[in-house]
Amino acid sequence: MANEPQTQSNDFQMNRPTIISLLYLGSFLAGITTIIGIILAYVWNGEAHEGWEDSHYRYHIRTFWMGIAWTVVAIIGTVVTLGLGAFILFPLVAIWFAVRAIKSLLAAQKRQPVQNVDSWIF
Repeated sequence: MANEPQTQSNDFQMNRPTIISLLYLGSFLAGITTIIGIILAYVWNGEAHEGWEDSHYRYHIRTFWMGIAWTVVAIIGTVVTLGLGAFILFPLVAIWFAVRAIKSLLAAQKRQPVQNVDSWIF
């Protein structure tokens, strides 16, 4: 009926921020999906979208570029420690990247904005 309140579905929501999050997570299997995800984040950010999606696009774009920065730090740390840093630094970057993608994915499933978009951590 038209006057009944809408209930949130328990179904998986395949919205645009979710697609980008899945592409980012898919990069652990095929690295190219991160590039596809960042391109989509820039394209979809420029198109009309719901208000809650704004924070997701900004979060995904920041995650990509901060991931590049953290990777450079890991490379420098690995060189400085003569390779020993690779065993700690690169897994930490991967965990950081995965946590940020999952954080956005969970918020997108609730159709809510991402919290702490400007954070360098999570």
